[in-house]
Amino acid sequence: MTTETPETDVPQEGSAQRLSFPRQHARTQRFSLGAPRAFTVAPDGSRVVFVRSGSGTDRSGRLWVLDLADGDATERVAADPQALLDGSAEQLSAAERARRERSREGGAGIVGYATDAAVELAAFALSGKLFAAELRAGTARELPVPGPVIDPRPSPDGRHIAYVAGGALRVTGADGGDDRALAAPDAVEADTVTYGLAEFIAAEEMQRSRGFWWSPESDRLLVARVDDAPVQRWWIADPAHPDREPTAVAYPAAGTANADVRLFVVGLDGVRTEVAWDRARYPYLARVHWSTDGAPLVLVQARDQRSALYLAVDPDTGATRMVHADEDDDWLELFPGSPCWSPSGRLVRIADEGGARVLAWGERPLTGSSLHVRAVLDVTEDSALISASAGPGAADQELGEVHVYRVNELGVERVSQEPGVHSAVRAGDITVLVSATLDRPGSRVSVLRDGKQVATVASHAQRPGLTPRVTLTEGGARQIPCAVLLPTGYDPSAGPLPVLMDPYGGPHAQRVLKAQNVYLTSQWFADQGFAVVIADGRGTPGRSPAWEKAVNGDLTRTLDDQVDALHGLAERFPLDLSRVAMRGWSFGGYLSAMAVLRRPDVFHAAVAGAPVTDLRLYDTHYQERYLGDPTTSPEAYRNSSLVSDDGLVDPGEPHRPMLIIHGLADDNVVVAHALRLSSALLAAGRPHEVLPLSGVTHMTPQEQVAENLLLLQVDFLKRSLGLP
Repeated sequence: MTTETPETDVPQEGSAQRLSFPRQHARTQRFSLGAPRAFTVAPDGSRVVFVRSGSGTDRSGRLWVLDLADGDATERVAADPQALLDGSAEQLSAAERARRERSREGGAGIVGYATDAAVELAAFALSGKLFAAELRAGTARELPVPGPVIDPRPSPDGRHIAYVAGGALRVTGADGGDDRALAAPDAVEADTVTYGLAEFIAAEEMQRSRGFWWSPESDRLLVARVDDAPVQRWWIADPAHPDREPTAVAYPAAGTANADVRLFVVGLDGVRTEVAWDRARYPYLARVHWSTDGAPLVLVQARDQRSALYLAVDPDTGATRMVHADEDDDWLELFPGSPCWSPSGRLVRIADEGGARVLAWGERPLTGSSLHVRAVLDVTEDSALISASAGPGAADQELGEVHVYRVNELGVERVSQEPGVHSAVRAGDITVLVSATLDRPGSRVSVLRDGKQVATVASHAQRPGLTPRVTLTEGGARQIPCAVLLPTGYDPSAGPLPVLMDPYGGPHAQRVLKAQNVYLTSQWFADQGFAVVIADGRGTPGRSPAWEKAVNGDLTRTLDDQVDALHGLAERFPLDLSRVAMRGWSFGGYLSAMAVLRRPDVFHAAVAGAPVTDLRLYDTHYQERYLGDPTTSPEAYRNSSLVSDDGLVDPGEPHRPMLIIHGLADDNVVVAHALRLSSALLAAGRPHEVLPLSGVTHMTPQEQVAENLLLLQVDFLKRSLGLP
């Protein structure tokens, strides 16, 4: 299947024409500022709460309410950081900065919030202080509690707010009175133990950002206790400021010890009861769910992630009973919104069964091979709302599309209709549908009541100054999903173009999507004179479980698929295979460096941004999922790594130019990866360039840094490929 974007010009209202694309892209944080997000729907359908900044260049999020009463839709500000802080600058604690790094949050102001069950009270942290907003009245105020405050969450009845401060789980009245610690580390534990926070790998790899959960009756909580004492300490220094002490990071690298994670039921009186399960066999606390529909539900994983237990918790005794057990020869994926209970008490989960990824309702799958289920969005008595793409058994797969479906025992109904990428939030009869398509920039937010649109939520995001001309197709013998972008106004008589492969190419990140904004940077590179190719090979999500798990034990297969896609596309597109480069960040950086080291016959230059080079240096939950324990599978690590104790793999291959870029403050892919690769290249006599970024983490939110990174990459690629 091949899909092309229409050759229409996008209106430029709200865009900054005087800025270059790299500067506009950086200033708007990839055109995300000003877009509404983080939606919560009141169960009575009276209002929708969300976060949005004031403009496409304003980083400071405000809390908004969309009132839906009496058939009218009216927006109003529920909390404004400027007013609440009296115009003073926001100050973030080290723990809050770490939380935002794990969630890749580059905004400021109100970046997240939580509400009570009725969505009448919202709580959020701002500059380390606790604030509560009465959503009906439209008032917000600071509550006088110890700080710095992290992750405040109201109780379902709205009478209390729990939060974390100083490593302790604390609770205060919604009026700010009777503040107290419910669970706190003692003097001996103070340096390594926290209550109510997610550990590093839970936040970074399991997408579990929380560490405590209220009971539906608001009388107690489930609280995670994390002890980092067993975890090795790494040190992140700032060479640009030698007067500053290095920062200690508890980093569980592959094959080393993880944090000790326990779970407690904690009453409002401070009485604690530990939740019991076989933590030696199932050390990973992956998911926690507590609703009115059943007992507290936890999902725990074995360290090799090939087995998992779904456990129901007795909150009075802490005892658990097994509800379901899963096993997989490769690994078990974790999914948003899964597991949970249906109102009738059935277990709702996503599972890989019969070669497909299905929604299971109790022991019965409600979907088949026509859908590849990605997330559970909401569950009611009569239906589940899910996110899914076309499955391996679909008659007509829609390349790059992700839709919202309503599923029950009678069948499947698609809620989103436009070809594109969709997500949703639902409560009662209100659904907030967020839709991105190829023919318009950004996302459109529609508010539906019983399936009919009753309102939209405006976006203040800037419109980019360019329009991607992208062709979605499949390439190579494996029919790899691809996107091809040519320069704006390209004349075929000009002949073939130098090629820039622009992948992520690894697990958990799909790049080939039917949404315009994901191709903006690629189109800008195309307009510099390249044919840009994005290929989602084996290991990337969205196609089938077998496709994702084909990289088990050997991550180099991702490079094989880039070569396969490139050669297949060259039969249909004007690609100059004598001038091929690759650029990427994180896994894409690893793939780019591997391209010129392993396949210099195909790739002639590479930009490797924050590359993972020695896979033993990456974290346990991610790396062991694909390659196993390095102490028992050393060859898998050696084969997939770019460096080893002996230096470069395949040191005899021809030299190709490489630019290595790495943030010195990166605590996810530490700069040791880049330094080890550079040392190995130097030892092998291979010229290369290294660009260290002082003070930059795995994200690059700094405007000038982000802008100049694009310009420097183009300069390097043109020099390396001999282009003017």
